[in-house]
Amino acid sequence: MYDADQRKLLSALAHGSIFFSAALVSIGIPIAIMLVSTDPVVKENAKEAINFHFNVWLYGLVVGVITFITFGLLGFVLFPVYFLFHWGLAAYAVYQTLTNFDVAFRYPFIFRVL
Repeated sequence: MYDADQRKLLSALAHGSIFFSAALVSIGIPIAIMLVSTDPVVKENAKEAINFHFNVWLYGLVVGVITFITFGLLGFVLFPVYFLFHWGLAAYAVYQTLTNFDVAFRYPFIFRVL
């Protein structure tokens, strides 16, 4: 059996790493967790966090291009949606991994690379 406290901590850290920075540094934490951990739930949470990072970067790029093309007009609408998607889902994932730690969290509305 796997340690519940360690599962909670590592899973929450994998999803919460996006709060440290949105740059490449924050993706290193879930990668390290995925490589080091033997717990299958923690590995799934780390993979899901990596997939979420890729999606956040892609959606941010799309919002940035659309904002540039429309001279900032659509940015007023799209940026708050992007902000809620980015920070809201990450916070919800951390909460879910701390309260329901026996099941890997799955983000809605993302495509999965891993």
